[in-house]
Amino acid sequence: MASEDDDNAISDTLRFRLHEGAPKVVREVLLERGWDEFDEEQQGEADWNLHWRTSAFRASDHNNIKPWQRLNHHPGTAQMIKKDCLARHLKRMKGIYGSSYYEFSPMAFILPNDYTKFLAEFSKERHSKKASYWICKPTDMSRGRGIFVFQDIKNLAYDSTVIVQKYITNPLLISGYKFDLRIYVCVTCFCPLTIYVYQEGLVRFATEKFNLSSLDNIFAHLTNTSINKYSTSYLSDKERVGSGCKWTLGQFRSYLRSVEADDVLLWQRIHNIVTMTLLAIAPSVPEYPNCFELFGFDILIDNTLKPWLLEVNYSPALSLDCPNDVTVKKRLINDIIDLLNYKSSDVQKYNSKRVKTSSPVLHSPRQQTLHRTNTSLQNSKEFKKSNPMKISRLKENCDQLSSSSSCKSVLDNEEETKSPTKDNFGDCCNHNSKEKSSTEPNDDPVNKGMVSSGKAIMCPRKTLTSRLRERMNTSPRQAASKVSSAFLALRADTEANFTPRTAQWKSMEHPLFPLYHICDVGEMPPAHVGNFLLIFPFNKTSLLASKTGANVKSIIQEISKLTQRNMMEIKVA
Repeated sequence: MASEDDDNAISDTLRFRLHEGAPKVVREVLLERGWDEFDEEQQGEADWNLHWRTSAFRASDHNNIKPWQRLNHHPGTAQMIKKDCLARHLKRMKGIYGSSYYEFSPMAFILPNDYTKFLAEFSKERHSKKASYWICKPTDMSRGRGIFVFQDIKNLAYDSTVIVQKYITNPLLISGYKFDLRIYVCVTCFCPLTIYVYQEGLVRFATEKFNLSSLDNIFAHLTNTSINKYSTSYLSDKERVGSGCKWTLGQFRSYLRSVEADDVLLWQRIHNIVTMTLLAIAPSVPEYPNCFELFGFDILIDNTLKPWLLEVNYSPALSLDCPNDVTVKKRLINDIIDLLNYKSSDVQKYNSKRVKTSSPVLHSPRQQTLHRTNTSLQNSKEFKKSNPMKISRLKENCDQLSSSSSCKSVLDNEEETKSPTKDNFGDCCNHNSKEKSSTEPNDDPVNKGMVSSGKAIMCPRKTLTSRLRERMNTSPRQAASKVSSAFLALRADTEANFTPRTAQWKSMEHPLFPLYHICDVGEMPPAHVGNFLLIFPFNKTSLLASKTGANVKSIIQEISKLTQRNMMEIKVA
């Protein structure tokens, strides 16, 4: 026979839940770490710690999140995946804060809406006899599909919404091959904004040499692996690049050192691009707890070592197509799990008995009120079953107080939501039990059943039931109005604090389990977690400015100061 301790024992195994289409590498890494996979037929609905899916979660998934759970998407971040939405965000930020801060994205036009503006810019460059190249991209497609480069406007043809950008004609080349960088970025919180950049990543090459005279050659102008793996030269040993079409960022850093390129300022500029781009959406992302987001930033570097943002990927591809993918992506997932900062309490599945019998430390009067209210809600059914006579007597006395429906409705609500349990006695009056028995007669029908061995149990005078008891001799109208106002005030105070957009709601609902935070609120997050590097906040000022998600100007000024300081240090060195 199992003991009570065995019944209350909690599994120490974390459990993951993968949506259909989730990357296989995620399952592989988690199983290697000793996790169990969620089985909805064998486990409870909330009996998991990590839910990973490629698409966005529903609002109900975020509203019902438990403190021991994590979701791999923040709500509202999918607005960055469409190329036209990203272009609008960056254009808006450029108009507000100046082009000097947001000059890292090529000039863009969204067609057909901006066709007239594009035609004017195209004609302007044509009249200046300046060679003009453009790249057209469908706004809602990925993996390089539908992208083409053109110089003559006669070649611009589209049947859906597209974005036309100025084509960068002076990319940095390695042995004649064009490439871009896939930078992995993990945002653990949007308020305050917390951004980690993975120091390892991928360099994706075109498989044929760059040539502006052959704009139709997608293997020379596009770097998408999904396209270049079909090139005839994909498996050939290309000069310096080697076989395939991918390097790691570690290989790229070694290359820059071999050509004596100073890359300190380059990486600072890339980090600035990541931060400035996320600042464009940070104020609009709803504040939901226990979420994180992995982005893939595609960065192109020109021959002056200036980085350009091409696009931002939501749920970046995590397929393992080559040895470099295995090297980078498996460790990436491992470091993400470390970044999620699971605690021993997250291993524990929610246990109502533990919450009911525990006494969490609640400091403020509002926290105490909410805790008592929540406990009463949980115990109301048990009270109704075990005390049917008390409910009946309370109703009879309310009927005597007033024949109006207001008092009855309040007491009906009381029956559903309140119970005179020990948890409700936090704000009792200061009278001792002896004084209580002398001031409240034992023949009071409300108090019968609450007296044991001649001693009255201490009553919670600030609950609705106690106020009814204290006002038995007042006029029916007066009693009903005061009771109604007391109940409505308590309900309003409870609803104001139990809102799914705030962490306080969740922490009060499950007081034993802390919400997911990479660090204590108000403290600087750790600078390194695995191979993740914290790039924002980078000082106390930037942390303070990001707490509301609104002081973007102050953040941009701090970023500018940091960049200038780094440039001065480089010149001195």
